[in-house]
Amino acid sequence: MTPSLSLSASSERLPIGALLALAMTGFICIVTETLPAGLLPLISEGLSISPSAAGQMVTAYALGSVLAVIPMTIATRGWRRRNVLLLTIVGFLLFNSITALSSHYGVTLVARFFAGVAAGLAWSLLAGYARRMVAPEQQGRALALAMVGTPIALSLGVPLGTWLGGLVGWRTTFGLMSALTLVLIVWVLAKVPDYPPQAAHQRLSLGKVLTTPGVRPVLAVVISWMLAHNILYTYIAPFVAPAGLADRVDLVLLVFGIAALVGIWLTAKLVEPLLRKTVLVSLATFALVSVVFGVSGSVPWVIYLDVAVWGLSFGGAATLLQTALADAAGDGADVALSLNVVAWNSAIAGSGIVGGVLLDTWGVAAFPWAMVVLIALSFAIAWWSSEHGFKPGARGTGKPVVEGH
Repeated sequence: MTPSLSLSASSERLPIGALLALAMTGFICIVTETLPAGLLPLISEGLSISPSAAGQMVTAYALGSVLAVIPMTIATRGWRRRNVLLLTIVGFLLFNSITALSSHYGVTLVARFFAGVAAGLAWSLLAGYARRMVAPEQQGRALALAMVGTPIALSLGVPLGTWLGGLVGWRTTFGLMSALTLVLIVWVLAKVPDYPPQAAHQRLSLGKVLTTPGVRPVLAVVISWMLAHNILYTYIAPFVAPAGLADRVDLVLLVFGIAALVGIWLTAKLVEPLLRKTVLVSLATFALVSVVFGVSGSVPWVIYLDVAVWGLSFGGAATLLQTALADAAGDGADVALSLNVVAWNSAIAGSGIVGGVLLDTWGVAAFPWAMVVLIALSFAIAWWSSEHGFKPGARGTGKPVVEGH
């Protein structure tokens, strides 16, 4: 992640160093969450537990994110913004270190839960922080750069962590994550500006945010789109097996990750003038991808091509949805973005359940058609939410939508 990831002709006016610090925070969130998945045999042996018990380290992390994000976001609204950001990073430092040192399964699960709490707070903070650093007409591009850590983590960070675990051990790998957070703390202190807390009279209640026009439609699109996406992403290994790619899942995911980076770059150019159209085109493209998967999902070259288009359509999803949600929520943006964390993680959890039922009942052939139904629902909601949730025309022409700008 270097400034060479220029997102537009005007990117030199963006606070690149600060935004990349936010991107690194997102990178750490994702790698910390998914690292156990690639290290299950090593963790199982190291803690003398079953692989399924080791897998609950991922569950504990997700639970921490979902259960704590809203109360933590509300509780810290009166804090200076950089202090909240540093709190989340110190949380990763502390709880990844405990994970690396713990020899007790219960202590490890508690550490993973609180690492998830730190992640939930971080995700609720990053989008609003990135938007606050720049003028309204640059908010979409700033958010795209701040979110670039996610596809990098998924495409490169997780495989690298798995490789490191095999090379130096799983405990050392978690220790290296702690070392990375120390670097990030220095980075944040040097580059990320501080902002005062939101004024008390601007702090909207959870109920008020939920009833703000446009918020619920955007959250509904988040849930349905991410449910469709994660059914396929979670069960990508069995899905590509009929095409003879069971041992090439790493390459399939690498193709997805690289395409997602291109998707972020494209979204950065389109989010300001064409947010609504970009959302609709992304959803329509994913629907077409799903149909092609359903018709020709056993052909290897079709899989690779379809995965690339899927990654392209998905790469900018976080930027598009969080921008639309924060725009709709106005002064309630921080609380709305904490709701986004809950919706996003609930969809991930739900995809494991729904995908598992589909797999056991009808097999992987059912995945594409279930995805088509969910994406059609997303498209319909986005299409009909033109007044508040997904407004037509260029954005950023009015007053700033994030408090304290």
